[in-house]
Amino acid sequence: MQEMSRRNQHFTDSVIRRMTRISNECGAINLAQGFPDFDPPKEMMDRLEVVSHEGPHQYPITMGAPNFRQAIARKCGHFMGRTIDPETEIVATIGSTEAMVDTLFALTNPGDRVVMFSPFFENYRAQVIMADCEPVFVPLNPPTFSFDPNVLEDAFRGGAKAIIICNPSNPSGKVFTEEELKTIADLCIRYDVYAIMDEVYEHIIYDGRKHIYMNSIPGMWERTVSCSSLSKTYSVTGWRLGYAIAPENIMARIRQYHDFNAVGCPSPLMEAAVVGLNMPLSYYDEFGAHYAHMKKIFTEGMRDIGIPFTGLDALIRHFNEHPEDRPLLATPEGVDLVNDILAEARAALTNSHRSRA
Repeated sequence: MQEMSRRNQHFTDSVIRRMTRISNECGAINLAQGFPDFDPPKEMMDRLEVVSHEGPHQYPITMGAPNFRQAIARKCGHFMGRTIDPETEIVATIGSTEAMVDTLFALTNPGDRVVMFSPFFENYRAQVIMADCEPVFVPLNPPTFSFDPNVLEDAFRGGAKAIIICNPSNPSGKVFTEEELKTIADLCIRYDVYAIMDEVYEHIIYDGRKHIYMNSIPGMWERTVSCSSLSKTYSVTGWRLGYAIAPENIMARIRQYHDFNAVGCPSPLMEAAVVGLNMPLSYYDEFGAHYAHMKKIFTEGMRDIGIPFTGLDALIRHFNEHPEDRPLLATPEGVDLVNDILAEARAALTNSHRSRA
């Protein structure tokens, strides 16, 4: 038989989602995959019950139901501080994952270089490889996970088409400051680089930090794609509703890929989700406070059993503070380690996705 694609020889199936399957099999506490153990807002579930009888149930408009896009435009426009056109600057996608993939295909050509910070969310490297591009890694340095602007500029100077930034960052928990984002923005403008933002954790921030949207930095709206989803903010990871926001000329390209990749998002779920997108601003304050409370419980438990950590994240920062352990986490042996932890302690974790370049 003829040779199959070589692309997926350079990545495996998702370690995170593999850990979920294994933890389900052995009844472990799942600390590997980011989904809540509580229900979505009751208003959304009540609306979904009505929609299940009344519809819609057929194909939606490809770029997303009009009322869904309008609700995204209102909600995101408020937090981003700009007017967003739901007709030309938004597309609804199958989670933020599809938004990221569509964006990479819309902006890049085979062989282009895409910069990303390391440690990184495992999807990014695989997505860049699927787009036949080259990932270029810039380290985030513990314990604060800051980056060296000179190292970042070297990556840009080497010929980058785009940079992927997860803010707030998965897995490090870093929230990029306005000064850091302006530094990145200056380099994007100087070297003509697109910014692909993954902002799914935009409302889960602690300790007085503030989420700054890259497209709000002067000169960056024209070259930024903001990808996000309803998964984390409304506790509906299984609904797979996401979106991308970008200027019209970029959005037209993204919509082309979305059209042939996904056709559209689930009609009844978009209809029910409008209720969530129209929640009052107090919802986001209460939502953040809930996560801050859970973070306090978890970190106090870590402290009580003597596992050191700093800031927002625990395990990643624990191992980053022990350099002798760091190389192990980015190897197949790292997977064996978390499998052993799962078997012995019934806790599902993931090894760090950090460049070993």
